[in-house]
Amino acid sequence: MAKKSLLPPVSYPAPSTALAAHVVMEVKAGVFKDTCLQLLDHVRDRDLHLIVTKYGEPVAKIVPADTQTPSAFGFMSGTVLGQEDIVAPDFDAWGDLG
Repeated sequence: MAKKSLLPPVSYPAPSTALAAHVVMEVKAGVFKDTCLQLLDHVRDRDLHLIVTKYGEPVAKIVPADTQTPSAFGFMSGTVLGQEDIVAPDFDAWGDLG
């Protein structure tokens, strides 16, 4: 006999142009405790964002793991702090040599 799911069926929203269109589901902590492994499978397989609540207040957010490896090109963009000219000679540092 197949195990009956305690979760309501997940209905996905209609496709849109919004970039952050994720299905968000709130679940009580007790239900999460009882169906943890099943819920984690839903998070992984359906790109579901899960908010665990305790006494009606959100306590945790579970999202799919980012499994894509970053590209070797451009991963450090925006990390340079100084933008001075490092090629031009610095005469002040040498002082008066003459």
